[in-house]
Amino acid sequence: MTLDPAYLEYSQRREGMDHGLYAPSPMPARKPIAWPGGKAVAVTLLVNLEWFPILPNDKPFRAPGHMVTPYPDYRHYTAREYGTRVGFYRLLDAFANAGVKATVAVNSAIADRYPSIVADIVSGGHEIIAHATDMNATIDGSLPEDEERSIITEARDKLTKAIGTVPRGWQSIARSQSFNTPRLLVEAGFDYMCDWVNDDLPYIATTEAGTIVSVPFNHELSDRQMIAVQQQSMDSVAQQVGDALDWLKVESARYGAGRVLPFTLTPYITGLPYRMDAFEGLLARLAGDDATWFATAGELIDAWRPQAE
Repeated sequence: MTLDPAYLEYSQRREGMDHGLYAPSPMPARKPIAWPGGKAVAVTLLVNLEWFPILPNDKPFRAPGHMVTPYPDYRHYTAREYGTRVGFYRLLDAFANAGVKATVAVNSAIADRYPSIVADIVSGGHEIIAHATDMNATIDGSLPEDEERSIITEARDKLTKAIGTVPRGWQSIARSQSFNTPRLLVEAGFDYMCDWVNDDLPYIATTEAGTIVSVPFNHELSDRQMIAVQQQSMDSVAQQVGDALDWLKVESARYGAGRVLPFTLTPYITGLPYRMDAFEGLLARLAGDDATWFATAGELIDAWRPQAE
């Protein structure tokens, strides 16, 4: 059997990073970053608030968390809807009890179907970023540019109408992008994106249309990965996030530089009643530590960017 020569064709292949979006940047070689108040660790919470159509679109691929059994799959559909009906409100209460703000990545379909949720996010002082239109709006290299542009602009415009301000940030479904995505986000006016996971600090990506900041949210520090995929308990998750904080505090002191502790949350996963006690305990520990500064993604890059440029 011979390999199809087309398999080896890759338009972006070049010496170095195989792309021109950013250069290699080892952490110890960077200029130290300081957070407000001299805090060692910025804690950034990202909530994925999503709407799953009951019939999944398998092109270009089925989004993680989508329906899985013969349709109509009401069992999994309603399990995910639990997040918007119940679980997310538990998270909002937990944030309020701890006195912290979060960034909420919102499918624009949520604004159509659950406008009261959007209003509650805004009234709670949390940040909303665009998370495509719904969970069928996946992006990859096979998606025509016009279709991808339409997803991005529709999500931006619907959320702008719902919240009264233009969302600054973007997160793709499954954090999946095409080669066009960073440029299209710049063209659509986005300041930052939350799809790449290769760092502990924000950094600037350069496109043909201008620059955009990558705000990395570690793939492992996610309730979907730790609970749904790895089948861990919330107690175990809380211990690991606490361990990450302890390590980052030591590292911050060693290098004299601020660090970021990200954590991604899914309302229908963390928002179940038997997980909330451990989750609220984790928030209390993080908020009660003198070394931490809770920041939305927008606040994070506003503090970081003047020091990095």
